[in-house]
Amino acid sequence: MKPIYFDHAATTPVHPEVVQAMLPVLENVFGNPSSVHHFGRQARKVIDEARETLASSIGANEKEIVLTGGGTESNNLAIIGTALKHQSRGKHIITTAIEHHASLHAAEFLEKQGFDVTYLPVDESGRVSSEEIRRNLREDTILVSVMFVNNETGILQPIREIGEILRDHQAYFFTDAVQAYGAVPIDVEELGVDLLSVSAHKIYGPKGIGFLYVREGTLIQPLQQGGEQERKRRAGTENTAAARGFQKAVELLMIERKERNETYRSYKRLFLQILKDEGISYSLNGDQQYAVPGIVNISFPGIHVEAFLTNLDLSNVAASSGSACTAGSVDPSHVLAAMFDSDDLRTRNSVRFSFGLDNQEEDIREGATRVAQIVRRLTS
Repeated sequence: MKPIYFDHAATTPVHPEVVQAMLPVLENVFGNPSSVHHFGRQARKVIDEARETLASSIGANEKEIVLTGGGTESNNLAIIGTALKHQSRGKHIITTAIEHHASLHAAEFLEKQGFDVTYLPVDESGRVSSEEIRRNLREDTILVSVMFVNNETGILQPIREIGEILRDHQAYFFTDAVQAYGAVPIDVEELGVDLLSVSAHKIYGPKGIGFLYVREGTLIQPLQQGGEQERKRRAGTENTAAARGFQKAVELLMIERKERNETYRSYKRLFLQILKDEGISYSLNGDQQYAVPGIVNISFPGIHVEAFLTNLDLSNVAASSGSACTAGSVDPSHVLAAMFDSDDLRTRNSVRFSFGLDNQEEDIREGATRVAQIVRRLTS
């Protein structure tokens, strides 16, 4: 039975062209990018070229890009680093109840340090209200953190509207764009964001590298003690080969984004149509007019997510109940609990399917058929 991977929101396979781009660096470029000799300069050139590509992809300046170990580190550096640096101006932070745990746990850490955090709710659409942001702003608000696209539902948040609200306020605006990067065009100037995080392994790049955009003039407190890498914002020797792979993944993304999204959109339509044709009862979580093409979160009445995921795995179909970082947990989704209610059955019978480059139309047909068979078996 052919394995079918419908969990691209958790991670993606490394693109073959990314592997090929990394190999010469792994084999030949071993110098420390901070060294002044030839070997160091050779590595520094790779880092600089990657940084320029990453910056141009979001309309930023290369000096505004901080290379990190991935999305979690980027989120922590943005939230904790900004809060600690500017706490003399206030200790109030606004975020949402549906953020990735990398952001939520950073906010909870700050609460223990004496910060006041407001966690805004969302409605059944899966979106936070920009007016709720406005209503909860205070003179001592120093940071607003709202993710761009929710990783469990694929629902876009009103980032541009929030950016407009904050333009004349002292609060810095951070958005976790890990799931948005690649799904939607991003221009940091148009959005009005001050900080933005991205991770390479969501876009067919290597794991262990990401970046944090930090608008010029925005000061953050480093969270790691060590050298003066990344303009003193993130200590540690840069991962040269991963930076080259990240660059190649972004280059491919910029060329193929429209085509990829059209393909994913067609896969989602086909997947849902087959479930309908098979007579499967289901509902979609979140307002689909705001959904990115590659992610769909589906509620199947009468099933329990743990048994469902086990049966999917036995049928060689990979899917998820939400964030991969909590995939081992049987607790109800905090995102769906925020959208509905903690007692709502949809928090316990919903599964996320996310499509990607290694899927083919026959995978969608076969995968949807296997899903339908499992639902019938579990609800019979």
